[in-house]
Amino acid sequence: MRFTISGKNIDVTEGLKNAVTDKLGKLERYFTPETEIQVTLSVEKERQKIEVTIPVKGNIIRSEQVSNDMYVSIDLVEEVIERQLRKYKNKIIEKHQDGGNFKKEFIEKEVPDEEDVKIIRTKHFGIKPMFPEDACIQMELLGHSFFVFTNAETDEVNVVYKRKGNTYGLIEPEF
Repeated sequence: MRFTISGKNIDVTEGLKNAVTDKLGKLERYFTPETEIQVTLSVEKERQKIEVTIPVKGNIIRSEQVSNDMYVSIDLVEEVIERQLRKYKNKIIEKHQDGGNFKKEFIEKEVPDEEDVKIIRTKHFGIKPMFPEDACIQMELLGHSFFVFTNAETDEVNVVYKRKGNTYGLIEPEF
């Protein structure tokens, strides 16, 4: 695996590089040697954040973890990525897809399914046209972290969502 490690508001020391490559190097058993892993370490006030992105055959495995200690964040991100890999592996097997840059042994090895996705509730609701700013207000009034609506400007289904730092994001479809 090839690591690209960068830092924002932090000097990436040899100790940090070693911690990242040692901890995330455990993922080597899942991937082929040419797999690229992008790691960004950043510091914002007391928050030590690590972002890991692994492109895999048309998809992205990504995790972002924050704590008050960078080494703790590194440990947390590795656990989350391993859990995501198990889920992704099951999806590949169920759909009989090519494993891309996963090792063949990882795809073929039986792993107990720890976390099946189960839908326990379905909601039906009417979608009325509104502007993204109005959708954000509606989302806040409902106390939700996202809100689905028809964009009054484009007449397409959009999603607004709450981000860290009390900011908002907008998801627009791209066809």
